Amino acid sequence: MGRLFAVDAAAASSAAAAAALNGAVNWWKDVNDSPMWQDRLFHALAVLYGIVSVVALVQLIRIECRVPEYGWTTQKVFHFLNFIVNGVRSIVFVLRQNVQLIQPEILQHVILDMPGLAFFTTYALLVLFWAEIYYQARAMSTDGLRPTFYWINGVVYTIQIILWMVLWWKPIRVMVILSKMFFAGVSLFAAFGFLLYGGRLFLMLQRFPVESKGRRKKLQEVGYVTTICFTCFLIRCVMMCLNAFDKAADLDILSHPILNFFYYVLVEILPSAMVLFILRKLPPKRGITQYHPIH
Repeated sequence: MGRLFAVDAAAASSAAAAAALNGAVNWWKDVNDSPMWQDRLFHALAVLYGIVSVVALVQLIRIECRVPEYGWTTQKVFHFLNFIVNGVRSIVFVLRQNVQLIQPEILQHVILDMPGLAFFTTYALLVLFWAEIYYQARAMSTDGLRPTFYWINGVVYTIQIILWMVLWWKPIRVMVILSKMFFAGVSLFAAFGFLLYGGRLFLMLQRFPVESKGRRKKLQEVGYVTTICFTCFLIRCVMMCLNAFDKAADLDILSHPILNFFYYVLVEILPSAMVLFILRKLPPKRGITQYHPIH
């Protein structure tokens, strides 16, 4: 009798778990298929991107008012690019329903993917900044760093444009997969760049012989930003791989608003907001050696 009761209880428990799982799946599907929820989630993304864009612009203006005599420093360009990238993303998500109707279809890929490339450039600039600090501290020449930065970005944009043109000429599934895998590779490269130069700078600061409040703050700053940026680019790489081969993980369609929301919050909005907060400190008015004009 006891054994029959235990079997019945286990069966009831399994049935309840299955019902709960089925309910969750149905809820996810209902939200994804609802035009109202699609608009709400995409507009929520637009608002979040807009907030980050405004914060970046305010910080840019504060820096310009603080040190106008230094021109376009690396720090100013970084905040300006953050303002542009997040502002464009905000506009795209406000008009997300209309973007899906644009023809030819290749223009949809360009509109959705170009801000991602600009995001890569924005944070590659931060890697360049850290690389310059590291090389200068080690009394090594920095002459080749900026040309390398420009060369890498030029190659990335050229390859992506070629992929778009081929996809326009021959819109087959293989080219879509190739384009997404290239983007995954770019994201992995960016993650490696943060791990390499952020890690090097962190270890160098850790070995610095003079203990000071400024050293501790810079050590925390580099450590936090390296961890955040490495993680976000690694997540982007994994998601792009899934996006390429699994239709259930497709980020370019309207019927996946929940996936889009969590993806963009994790890989762009949250990292950008955290990095802008960590790097909020204004440069001193005089005696700056670490902020270099962009020539």
